[in-house]
Amino acid sequence: MMTTQTLTPFNGPPLRAQPGENAPGHAAVAGAAPGGEPLDEAVKPTVLLVEDNHINQVVALEFLSLMGVHSRLAKNGLEAVSLCLEAAPDLVLMDIQMPGMDGLECARRLRELQREGQLPAFPILALTAHALEADVVASLDAGMDEHLTKPLDFVALRARLGRWLKLPGLN
Repeated sequence: MMTTQTLTPFNGPPLRAQPGENAPGHAAVAGAAPGGEPLDEAVKPTVLLVEDNHINQVVALEFLSLMGVHSRLAKNGLEAVSLCLEAAPDLVLMDIQMPGMDGLECARRLRELQREGQLPAFPILALTAHALEADVVASLDAGMDEHLTKPLDFVALRARLGRWLKLPGLN
């Protein structure tokens, strides 16, 4: 018997995840991407998603795909630093609470590498369930540019990416 899990992210298209379709997981989106023309392949930005939770990965990566941006995935802060050094992204979406190097320490390390000239400047947006004012302050103090809260909101995420990446098709 095949089990299908339907996720309905806040303010976004429903997603269906079925085990066994495309390892490690698969998400299908009902309906078309809301708003905007497809991005020209030559100007498609790359967004690095740093997230350890599989369901959150599926939702965020599908949203990024719907927005027409390239995406890469790191499952923790150490992996994120390594991927950034291999090929710097245009923007990082960073979970805060992860095993090993957490999102705050990762943001500090990325900013240090940028100050040392080992990485170009790029925005880092916190993407976390932690929504208290102290959490927002901690994210900004660690060098993040903005603090977004879960559950992930498709429209808000698209607007933030449009703003930080200066892509009018995403606003």
